[in-house]
Amino acid sequence: MSAVWIVDDDQSIRWVLEKAMGRVSLPVRSFASGDEALLALQGARPSVLVTDIRMPGRDGLSLLNRIRKDYPEIAVIVMTAFSDLSSTVAAFQRGAYDYLTKPFDIDAAVALIQRAVNEHGQKAPPVPQAEDDTLPESALNPEAYPAATQGIAKKALLQSASPAMQDVYRAIGRLAGSSATVLITGESGTGKELVARALHEHSARAKGPFVALNAAAIPKDLLEAELFGHERGAFTGAAQSRRGRFEEADGGTLFLDEIGDMPFELQTRLLRVLADGCFYRIGGSQAVKVDVRIVTATHQPLEQRVAQGQFREDLFHRLNVIRLRLPALRDRKEDIPALARLFLQNSAGSLGVPVRILEDDAMRALQAFDYPGNVRQLENICQWLSVMAPSQRVHARDLPPEVLEKDVRQPGEPFSDAAPGATAAGAAGGEPEQGGAGWLALLEEDVSGRLACNEPALMSSMLRDFEKVLIAAALRHTHGRRAEAAMRLGIGRNTLTRKCAELGLDDR
Repeated sequence: MSAVWIVDDDQSIRWVLEKAMGRVSLPVRSFASGDEALLALQGARPSVLVTDIRMPGRDGLSLLNRIRKDYPEIAVIVMTAFSDLSSTVAAFQRGAYDYLTKPFDIDAAVALIQRAVNEHGQKAPPVPQAEDDTLPESALNPEAYPAATQGIAKKALLQSASPAMQDVYRAIGRLAGSSATVLITGESGTGKELVARALHEHSARAKGPFVALNAAAIPKDLLEAELFGHERGAFTGAAQSRRGRFEEADGGTLFLDEIGDMPFELQTRLLRVLADGCFYRIGGSQAVKVDVRIVTATHQPLEQRVAQGQFREDLFHRLNVIRLRLPALRDRKEDIPALARLFLQNSAGSLGVPVRILEDDAMRALQAFDYPGNVRQLENICQWLSVMAPSQRVHARDLPPEVLEKDVRQPGEPFSDAAPGATAAGAAGGEPEQGGAGWLALLEEDVSGRLACNEPALMSSMLRDFEKVLIAAALRHTHGRRAEAAMRLGIGRNTLTRKCAELGLDDR
C-alpha cells in the first residue's frame, strides 16, 4: 500500500512533497481534491494522509471527518496557508494527528510525516461524528463565532503568522477535549485572558459560564469572600448571603489571573478546593461542591516565588499541569502589520474618524520597536495615532515619542542612562556617562559588594529596588498620572496600583 497520500489543489505543493517523500524512500500518491482521495480509499489505504484545508469542493476538514469516521487507522495531517485559531482547533477536535502551516519547513514536514508513519500501527479510536459531515460555519470563519466572543481583542488572537503563536493554537486544539488545569504564563499585555477564554470556548464546557478574577486587583481582605462567597452575618456589612466566583463558575471555567499575587494564607484554601472540589462559604457550615475547570495566569516566575517562600510548592504543582507560554510581541513581529491595521480600524470606528494609513517608514518604525507592553501597548499606540496624527497618512515622524526616542531599548541592546539631550553627572568628575555602560558597571559593582557581604535573597531585594526606582521615575515624568505612567512602563493600571502599594509609593 502507499505509505503517504497528499491531497492539495496546489500542484506545486504536491510536487514538493512528492520529491521530499522520495528522498526518504516513502511511497507517495497525490490527489487534487478530497473527492478523488475518498474514491481511491475504496481500493487502497495509506498509512498517513496529508491534506490541505481550503480546497474547492470537499474541504480538508470535511475529508478529515469522513476518514476519522470510516478509516480511523489512518493518521491525518492537515495543512493550510491560513493561520487562524478556529481552523487549528477544528482540526484537532476532529482527530487530526497534527497541523502544518504554510509555508512550512520541508525538513520539519518530512520529520512529522515520518513520525506519523512510524506510529500508524497504534490504531487511534474513532472520534464521534455527526451523520452529516458538513462543518459548522465557525470552523473556518472567525466572524461566525457568537457575539460574546467577538471584539477587537478576540480578532487579534484569531489569526497569526507567527510560529510561536501556532504552537499556542496547537495546544488549545489539543486541550479542546480535556478539562486539565492550565497555567498560562507570559508578560503583561500578551493576551493571557484571551487565551483562557479560547480554552473555555473550544472545550466541552463552552455552554457553561466563564468567570474571571484578577487576584492582584482585589484587596486581600476581600479576595476570600470574592472566591468562596459568604453567609449572611458572616462579617460586618454582610447583610445577605452571596455566592462566590467558584459557585458562579460551576459547570464552566474559572480564570484566576495574576495567581502569583494571591496571599499565601489563601493559597491553602485554594489547594483544598483543587483537591476535592469542596469548600465552605465564609461563615457557612455546609460544604459546597462545584465542578469547575481552573485556568490560571501569571507574568511572574512562580518557581522563583516558590523558592522565596512566597508561593506554596504543592499549589504550584497542582496548577502547573499544562503550561502555555505566550510569546511577547517582540518575538512575533511578523504579526505587527496586521495587528496595527486592525487596531487602527477599530479606533477609527469608535472615534468616528477616518482610518489612519501607515506609510512604509512608519510601519518599519513600529516593527523595530520593542513593545515592553506587548499587544496592549501596540493597541494604545494605534489609539494615540487615531487622535494625534496630523493627517490620514501616518509617517514615522508622526509616531508617539516612546517609539521615536533614541534610547528605546531594542532586543539585545543595553539600556542607556539618559534621554536624548540629557546629561548625567559621572561618579568621578561630573562628566556625563556615555551609553549604557555607566550604570551597568555601577550595578555590577553593587552586586559584587552585596555578594561579598553574603546578603541573602539578593535577587528579590534588588528587583524590589529596581521596580521602586523605575515606577517612581515614571510617576515623576507623568506628574503623577498613573494611567499614563502605566502605559509608558508597559504594564496595566491595576498592576501599577498594586506595586505602588507594595513599594510604599502611594504617597507620591
